[in-house]
Amino acid sequence: MTRREFAAARITDPRLHDAYTRCRALNARHGRTYFLATRLLHPRQRPAIHALYGFARHADDIVDDPEPGADVAARLDRVRDDLAEGLRTGRSTHPVLAAVVDTTRRFGIDEELYWAFLASMRMDLTVTGYPDRAGLRRYVHGSAEVIGLQLLPVLGTVCDPAEAAPHAAALGEAFQLTNFLRDVAEDLDRGRVYLPADELAAYGVDRELLFWCRRTGRLDPRVRRALADQIAFTRAVYRRAEPGIALLDPVSRPCVATAYTLYARILDRIEAEDHNVFRARATVGNPARLALAGSAATRALWARVSAGVAAGSPGAAG
Repeated sequence: MTRREFAAARITDPRLHDAYTRCRALNARHGRTYFLATRLLHPRQRPAIHALYGFARHADDIVDDPEPGADVAARLDRVRDDLAEGLRTGRSTHPVLAAVVDTTRRFGIDEELYWAFLASMRMDLTVTGYPDRAGLRRYVHGSAEVIGLQLLPVLGTVCDPAEAAPHAAALGEAFQLTNFLRDVAEDLDRGRVYLPADELAAYGVDRELLFWCRRTGRLDPRVRRALADQIAFTRAVYRRAEPGIALLDPVSRPCVATAYTLYARILDRIEAEDHNVFRARATVGNPARLALAGSAATRALWARVSAGVAAGSPGAAG
């Protein structure tokens, strides 16, 4: 975290500086697309975005990369208890949760959103597949839709937040569904499938066939057709989310529009690789990412000037 961001957000406690800086490091290391988009926000908004990402990544890492012999369920319970105590008292000594508690207080974030997220993380301990879209949606609500809803108070709106909320939730869902498609191979390595079994079965695809594709790196035509169908579904979710960008505070729109475009392009990359998500991870190249971010930076700066809150170039280190 930079001095300029702390000053803009009026965060003065050195202990909070450490917590927010740790969250920023998690975002920079694991969330390349999110981190790049976050640079387009006003400096006063960035610490909160980093804190919320840091919380999600901290819990996700407990589940997906546990220490040998760790009691993962107990660790998740400890996160919940520590966060509940921090939210009750207004402070925490935890190196990540301290920033989350502070952000929640500053922006009035609904605490129930955290419990929904942790409930989905617990599902990953026992659930390895979803029979239908309804089952998957229950997981996605906690793992992704609530993230969009957490961010909404930080991003701000030009309307009643309740009007923007369904679009924010849909954007979280779209990003998560994109992750599921990009990460099919990695998820299989953990024994999980985040694609509805009945929709795959409609194309003659089951877990065994997916595992065969993973082992061989080859793409069965039935899997190709099933993935194309999942991409079409995900694009429909992006279309539901898109009108919400115009409902955000103008200062926040370039950031969200950039994240929207970059993530949607992952679907384009999957198609460009003939849907073979087993051979290599679909990514948007740095030249395209930076070109898009550069264009958005101009819009972000103009939005700040128009709002009377200009604070230097969004890409400046500060």
